[in-house]
Amino acid sequence: MRTLVKQAQHGDPEAFIRLMEENKQAMKRVAFGFFQNEEDVADAIQDTILDAFESIGSLKKADYFSTWLIRILINNCNKIFNHNKRSYSADTLPEMERTQQTDGDVEFMELLSALPSDSRVIFQLYYGEQYTTREIADILRMNESTVKSKIHRGKERLKAQLQGI
Repeated sequence: MRTLVKQAQHGDPEAFIRLMEENKQAMKRVAFGFFQNEEDVADAIQDTILDAFESIGSLKKADYFSTWLIRILINNCNKIFNHNKRSYSADTLPEMERTQQTDGDVEFMELLSALPSDSRVIFQLYYGEQYTTREIADILRMNESTVKSKIHRGKERLKAQLQGI
């Protein structure tokens, strides 16, 4: 991926398109941590791709491309969420394209919907995208111990839900 990032930074549109394709599913999963409808997810991803295209030259280390891209996505999700001022039901599952989902994705999204919105993103980054707690803290600009406590509380909440408490 490092080579693609360098090529995209030097103005290669094909390299940039490939980078976006490689990160499309991760962006979609993270955006569904914020929103529960396709339209807002699509808007956030579209804004992220545009912002990334316009500012890829400012990326200092190619190794951090994915983290950089997810940070842009989270900023855009926050903007859209605050702009819309909508509340979403935790009972509603996101309407994702079935062809791009596995049964595990559906089950994971069902579990995430039981968590508070601020914990959904952390769970998606930690369990879905395999970021470390340190990386999540950097991306979300919060204390690492806060990330760890939200993961712990979220696991306890999910455990209680699964046990029918």
